[in-house]
Amino acid sequence: MEPEPLIPKHGGYRKLRSFQVAQLAYDVTVRFCDRYIEKRSRTHDQMVQAARSGVQNIAEGSKASGTSKKMELKLTNVARASLEELKLDYEDYLRHRRLTLWPEDDPRRKALVARRCATAEEVALWVKEQHGRDGRDGPDGPPKRGAPSMKSIQSNQSTYPEIAANAALVLIGVACALLDRQIEAQAAAFTEEGGFTERLHRIRAERRRR
Repeated sequence: MEPEPLIPKHGGYRKLRSFQVAQLAYDVTVRFCDRYIEKRSRTHDQMVQAARSGVQNIAEGSKASGTSKKMELKLTNVARASLEELKLDYEDYLRHRRLTLWPEDDPRRKALVARRCATAEEVALWVKEQHGRDGRDGPDGPPKRGAPSMKSIQSNQSTYPEIAANAALVLIGVACALLDRQIEAQAAAFTEEGGFTERLHRIRAERRRR
């Protein structure tokens, strides 16, 4: 058997699915805030920074894992908390504007996840397509014949930010679920194997035996 390395391989955060989805949620949030939230408002900055924190702390935790499993666990949990904050901001956006928050069993949630979007542009395209579908076959069924009323036109226009916000919430939910599992695995590994100090003691003891 090869001797246990003092500093194991670490820093491969770009391959983590949690990082990839969190980064996508960040890109989507920047796009959403620039389109639907006043740029000079505090909310705009808070949402972008919360999304960025989710991404950056996953990366920082991965890089720190080589010498501190405790720091990795802490930073991954910070990333999870930042995304939870971002989730609440999106929910507040919908509630304050009396827009619909999709329930957990809404088929549009599964449809977006199944789409497996890789970029914010792909998510925006899905939102545009969903807007068209909702306009044709919304919750009240296909539109009635004749000219649309002003109320229906305004309602149709408002679904753009509504769909975009819910789409972002779906992505954040996926990232949070992945991070929950990641934190659980990191905690189990830390409990079972210890951190850098325990690894250093094991390696020293092994070398003395040799």
